[in-house]
Amino acid sequence: QVQLVESGGGLVQPGGSLRLSCAASGSIFSMYTMGWYRQAPGEQRELVASITSDAKTNYTDSVKGRFTISRDSAKNTMYLQMNSLKPEDTAVYLCNADREPKYYWQTFNYPSRAWGRGTQVTVSS
Repeated sequence: QVQLVESGGGLVQPGGSLRLSCAASGSIFSMYTMGWYRQAPGEQRELVASITSDAKTNYTDSVKGRFTISRDSAKNTMYLQMNSLKPEDTAVYLCNADREPKYYWQTFNYPSRAWGRGTQVTVSS
């Protein structure tokens, strides 16, 4: 079974920091692009940041310079370090994994995409 489990959310004041973690079951996630999405009430889900199997990163403009995505393949864990948090960062943050096409034959017995259940991040004074 493929599982992604997020942790690290909570309530923080504006300007504060949080570190989110996403623990993945199985070493196959080293062959997936991992990402953090967020969804605020009444809003569409948006991609916050992603990291490929070879550590190439991508960020949405609103978090550039404040958030840092990383992954530890040995621990099957992905992280999102969030600094200088703003009230508009408030959302449920979800972990995502998308199989990379170059690894199709090593992972075809597993889902091509997986989601965690999410962790709430609230930025408020």
